[in-house]
Amino acid sequence: MSQSAIPFWFMRGGTSRGPYLRREDLPQDLETLADVLIAAVGSGHPLNIDGVGGGAAVTTKVAMLSASEDDWADIDYFFAQVSVEDRLVDFKPTCGNILSGVGPAALEMGLLPVGGDETNVNIHAVNTGAKVRATVQTPGGAVEYAGATAIDGVPGTAAPVALQFMETVGSATGAFLPTGNLRDTFEGVEVTCMDVAMPMVIARADAFGLTGYESAAELDANRGFFDHMEAVRIAAGNAMGIADVATSVTPKFGLVAPARDSGTIATRYFMPWKTHPTMAVTGAQCLASCALTPGTVADGLARLPNETPARIVLEHASGEIEVLVDYAHYGDGIELRSAGLIRTARLLAKGDLYIPKAIWSGA
Repeated sequence: MSQSAIPFWFMRGGTSRGPYLRREDLPQDLETLADVLIAAVGSGHPLNIDGVGGGAAVTTKVAMLSASEDDWADIDYFFAQVSVEDRLVDFKPTCGNILSGVGPAALEMGLLPVGGDETNVNIHAVNTGAKVRATVQTPGGAVEYAGATAIDGVPGTAAPVALQFMETVGSATGAFLPTGNLRDTFEGVEVTCMDVAMPMVIARADAFGLTGYESAAELDANRGFFDHMEAVRIAAGNAMGIADVATSVTPKFGLVAPARDSGTIATRYFMPWKTHPTMAVTGAQCLASCALTPGTVADGLARLPNETPARIVLEHASGEIEVLVDYAHYGDGIELRSAGLIRTARLLAKGDLYIPKAIWSGA
């Protein structure tokens, strides 16, 4: 046979989609692994016509799972962001939407047993070290995908997957504020550099002459904004101590503005070279933390609740996402304890994924 077969579970996780694979079925060295994932997704063509990607950054993501080596966790979750056209793979970030499918996928793969009508799956995000507890609906001893939970950006309803994120501060840089400042200025734009679940550079929309209510398509068409934003992101990322910023998807970029509807604050999230059609789960935690922290660029924009845990509703390009943030004030800042979100997932297909043997001869 001229191709190598790799077992896969094809899933939607939150508002993203991609193959979920067992780490043991893949090459161990990252260079060969990257070549395998590029071939699997079909990176190098805008439609990913020779792979299972969907022609968008939210549909060229890969989850690789294994029984955890961490004492706390059940599952190690290793994430890869494959580019649509550039034949690049980034192993630095994690993805919270794809993480929504990790619990169900691990159960489908038989990596851990079902635990009753609900099964808690403790997940170690290998890329960043984050710890997440996923609660999956498993009545009758099997994963239930049907339910009444709706999330903006996905049609219909499905069973809820509750995610509780812990120890997410400084996930990539080791610091809540990687530059040591609540605000910095790069390329003439004032930003807050923050690292909660995902390192981000956050600016007010009006700093770029935007309202913050533009659609994803409108923003993607504004190449002048993207050129300026990328220059700011690279300068800020270097100041945050992140390596190879120009070729990495981290740090991500976000915009904030006063809420237009019933939310806490209006936001837009970038992946970073295209506008996210909805909102990343990791980015939502960072943007919510920015909104809660006095002195950041979001200060004065948000309608903040007085209680803790605080329900922070982020308006995004396709609707809203809610983050429940457990925190405490200390001095002029906040201490983040955990952040919770409700997402959904669905198994779409399973079987074997094929790649040319010339790329890898198989496990």
